[in-house]
Amino acid sequence: MALKAFQYGFTLLSALWLGGTGLVFGSVLLLTIAFSLSLGTGVQITQVQRLVLGLVTIQGIAFPAIAYAYIKLRPVIRSKLRELISYPPDTGTFTIGVSVPSFREAAIVVLGYASAMVGLVVVAVIITTLVSMFGIETATNQAAEIGMENPDVLLLLIPASFLLIGPGEELLFRGVVQGRIRDYFGPISGVAIASVIFAGIHYPALSGGSVTGKLVGVCALLIPSLILGATYEYTDNIVVPSLIHGAYNATLFTGLYVTVKFSGELSSAAGVLSNSGF
Repeated sequence: MALKAFQYGFTLLSALWLGGTGLVFGSVLLLTIAFSLSLGTGVQITQVQRLVLGLVTIQGIAFPAIAYAYIKLRPVIRSKLRELISYPPDTGTFTIGVSVPSFREAAIVVLGYASAMVGLVVVAVIITTLVSMFGIETATNQAAEIGMENPDVLLLLIPASFLLIGPGEELLFRGVVQGRIRDYFGPISGVAIASVIFAGIHYPALSGGSVTGKLVGVCALLIPSLILGATYEYTDNIVVPSLIHGAYNATLFTGLYVTVKFSGELSSAAGVLSNSGF
């Protein structure tokens, strides 16, 4: 019984550690490059440059690197744990399914994207209601905030959603974190717990607003997070949630660009869009 409890606890802690390590590793890379540029050339990078560099170092390098390291080191670590505490052996090789989506999987991408957008509408209604009823000061996603100040950056974030954000985040949080939790908690709990971790990891990316407002923003991410987790569990193809994630974010950035660029003032739509991105 004690060993069982340890295995469940260790699984949760290691899943949290994997997600957190990816974020910390990418942030350290970002700061190292920024500091090197400042020290070597005297160039101080702007907010926009920091955003772009962050996409490359965190989603493009750190997340895939941690996922790759986990897959490679998992057998070694589990072997050592078996020697120390009679840790159970792997029932099979840990893999992340990657393939060109079939026609059925393409249909799931479309359905998942549509469901995520319906979820966005539900979230918008809930947030608007909470704000009007309780006067909650909502927070803004930092990337969206920079985009509202520099609309042309949003045009860069649209393709980045498909090339960096979607693949990088899904590889680590769905492929590794969800897969790790699934080992002992099963598929349903794996999807649910990984979705909570994934939504929670976005808390530092929210700026302004109250603590309650930030928590509302994090909770708003649970609906699309659950959809992404469910589609990966169903298809075992990481490309499927990556495409849904990319399309979802690209839609938000497109909507935000249109709102900011062609509206005389930021409407409430911009607030909802800036609060709901990954």
